Amino acid sequence: MTDLPFKSDFLQTLQARGYIHQISHPAELDAAAAGGIVTGYVGYDATAPSLHVGNLISIMMLRRLQQTGHKPIVIVGGGTTKVGDPSGKDESRQMLTEQGIQANIATQRQAFGKFLKFGDGPTDAMIVDNDEWLSKLGYIDFLREYGVHFTINRMLAFDSVKLRLDREQPLTFLEFNYMLMQATDYLELNRRYGCSLQMGGSDQWGNILNGVELIRRVDQKPAFGLTTPLLATSSGAKMGKTAAGAVWLNADMRSPYDYWQFWRNTEDGDVGRFLKLYTDIPLDEIARLEALRGSEINDAKKVLADAATGLLHGAEAAHTARAASETAFEQGALSADLPTVEIPRADLEQGLPIANLTARAGLAGSNGEARRLAQGGGLRLNDVAVADGGALVTLADLNADGVLKLAAGKKKIVLIKPI
Repeated sequence: MTDLPFKSDFLQTLQARGYIHQISHPAELDAAAAGGIVTGYVGYDATAPSLHVGNLISIMMLRRLQQTGHKPIVIVGGGTTKVGDPSGKDESRQMLTEQGIQANIATQRQAFGKFLKFGDGPTDAMIVDNDEWLSKLGYIDFLREYGVHFTINRMLAFDSVKLRLDREQPLTFLEFNYMLMQATDYLELNRRYGCSLQMGGSDQWGNILNGVELIRRVDQKPAFGLTTPLLATSSGAKMGKTAAGAVWLNADMRSPYDYWQFWRNTEDGDVGRFLKLYTDIPLDEIARLEALRGSEINDAKKVLADAATGLLHGAEAAHTARAASETAFEQGALSADLPTVEIPRADLEQGLPIANLTARAGLAGSNGEARRLAQGGGLRLNDVAVADGGALVTLADLNADGVLKLAAGKKKIVLIKPI
């Protein structure tokens, strides 16, 4: 991370909030951002119907770019998704159909409008699909025009390639071309829209540098790269990963209540850092919140959950989620706003082991994990601890509301509804 005394509002903001890991040409970028509008982009491949919390830090960087008077571009990877980015992956991604890719792009778009202002103004955000140009590149022409600027020696040195080779995992020639395609994206955006900044996580540093150098070599124009640290929680867990899987941004894949709970469950040591990265709360207020100690740190976690959920789902959804959580956990009552998991009535007629039910409800990653949770006293059915993971849950356990209240630990709770 650079410690330069930046002059531009953009880099000052990123530095103060902890976003900066690497910058390719820090003094040049700072001067450009201080002297006019910088257009910057981040790319998102359409590998799933929704983006997740792991993508959120780069979306927030685009938000900071716009907040400080610059123009963000969102690239959706209609073209690059057909190849698959090998960065940070042990194995090849499953190939998606054209229809699947376009369906994912359509649903992914929902998130961007929550964080960025789109329009036709000089600093309004725009969305571009890289399939617009990548699908039109004839392969021989592509290799002749761009392939000559990349050496195999250097490509083999990138972490995204070395990871696979060191672990003796296959790296297909298709994936090997990904870094050329990403560099071509940057060159195309520079030519079409004057885009001079690409941002991303630190695992993208090599790919980003390829684009920076391609623009500077081929068109002799200024171009910059900026990356954030790859985030892990204080305990070392990957940011945005839970026992139940990825923390999705789309409400139909993760409810506002569960999203609020994810932030409420932040580890004590991460509260200040996450407030800076994932909310718009002023830094002086964040300093006050992260100084709280003991049980008061829970108040800071609720502020974080309110602010992060409010950005994505709106203030009303955040308020409802908080009220449902406080009703369920602090008052021991039920709330209609708690997440509900539907289970076939026939399964409950026969009886389900509570460990299996817990895993199916997404409160544990496996039956074994649920059993260990029960043995440790962390599993409760209708507010009663269940120590035996093999205990059968049946229709006779339904409460007066006709549902089951299932809780894992102190902070995760769902209602089980037979259908």
